[in-house]
Amino acid sequence: MALIVNEIFYSIQGESSWAGIPFVFVRLTGCNLRCSYCDTRYAYDEGSAWSLDAILDQVNRYACRCITLTGGEPLLQPECADLVSCLLSRGYTVTLETNGSQDVGLIDKRCIKIMDLKCPSSGMQTHNRWANIELLTPEDEVKFVIADHDDFEFARSAIMRFGSKIPATHLLFSAAHGEMEPQQLARWMLDARVEARLQVQLHKILWPSRQRGV
Repeated sequence: MALIVNEIFYSIQGESSWAGIPFVFVRLTGCNLRCSYCDTRYAYDEGSAWSLDAILDQVNRYACRCITLTGGEPLLQPECADLVSCLLSRGYTVTLETNGSQDVGLIDKRCIKIMDLKCPSSGMQTHNRWANIELLTPEDEVKFVIADHDDFEFARSAIMRFGSKIPATHLLFSAAHGEMEPQQLARWMLDARVEARLQVQLHKILWPSRQRGV
């Protein structure tokens, strides 16, 4: 069994409620969406085959117990589920970043899912798999990348679907880097009394000139 891996690296988690914590990142190759603001286009098709054992060995070298599987879209590779289960069985905390278009129910329930719901400016909002909402747990998180006020209103409307299933601290309003000033998004959230977490991409503040491995 092999997975197509774009890169494996050790860095500070820049997003979600886990922001600021050191993680090992396993970035898998391939994505079925083409979001307007995508900052990892190099992961669309760049990568090489890694055996499951090779990935586990590489991850182990960092002596870090927190792992993020990301992409691209990691759930496009069926073997991703096996990798998640193997990592969990070895005692790692595993988060999985997914674009919201794939069935998240295929992944071990112990894995913490960070799921996007695509807003209109992404151009990909018709790909949202709304059935995933019923598959999420209170440990999972939902992210909205917001580039304009239409996106903000879309996100406000969307979070009404969650009720109390996902706590407000796990509903992430993320300012699209280079398109939306975080201060503006913060103002909208305060004015509208939105119960969610404002998120900035910490890694882009720490390493603004680096494009990979952050």
